[in-house]
Amino acid sequence: MSTQYSAAHSFNKVMEILDRYDRNENKIIPILQAVQEEYRYLPQEVLTFIATSLGVSPARLYGVATFYSHFSLEPKGKHIIKMCDGTACHVRGSAKVIEAIRERLKLTDKKITTDDMMYTFQTVSCLGACGLAPVLVVDDDIHGQITPAQALALIDKIDAEEKGNA
Repeated sequence: MSTQYSAAHSFNKVMEILDRYDRNENKIIPILQAVQEEYRYLPQEVLTFIATSLGVSPARLYGVATFYSHFSLEPKGKHIIKMCDGTACHVRGSAKVIEAIRERLKLTDKKITTDDMMYTFQTVSCLGACGLAPVLVVDDDIHGQITPAQALALIDKIDAEEKGNA
């Protein structure tokens, strides 16, 4: 289960992850993946701790973390929504879906995570499913030929499930 970052929790978990990968600097990417899976992002303090533990410069670790788009240095919401805005999706109406989601979640192209940390909404250049355009990914579920109404219904469904689990 992913958890939001807290200093006391973080270093114990990070040490477990480092030990799992034998504190091997050649395993930086899987280490960062495991840390991000645990915290939903890569906190700066944790990156510095990892660099020191592996005996590599913080700049090297930061370079790896910023090179790969999979990694995030900012906290992400519990639910990750990605909307393709590549050519095929754009031509088939992704802009209207993007607008509807941003309006519903009170987000912008700069502010991508809701204040309650429930949602992070990102647009991406391509999801590799052009035949299903426009494509929306909610967490790990792919939704093709999505309309604004369908996208909002997916958010409503998540909201209802979250209230049921509260």
